[in-house]
Amino acid sequence: MDNKTQLEIIFREVFSAPDLHIHEAMTASEVNQWDSISHLIMISKVEEVFGIKFKLKDLIKLKNVGDLLLLIEEKRKG
Repeated sequence: MDNKTQLEIIFREVFSAPDLHIHEAMTASEVNQWDSISHLIMISKVEEVFGIKFKLKDLIKLKNVGDLLLLIEEKRKG
């Protein structure tokens, strides 16, 4: 399963939105359930599922889902 598909599954679960489809330009403003608490839960779930750890400085730079996908790929490479 590719990273985008796996991330979409995480988003659907965390945001309780089974029909949610992510795209690279997507931001929190496009998901009604995306607030500060659900954001933390989503980041934690991404770390768990992908077996990675984010640094705060990396997370601060994120502007959209595309940035998150790039960060996941970067962290998984080592």
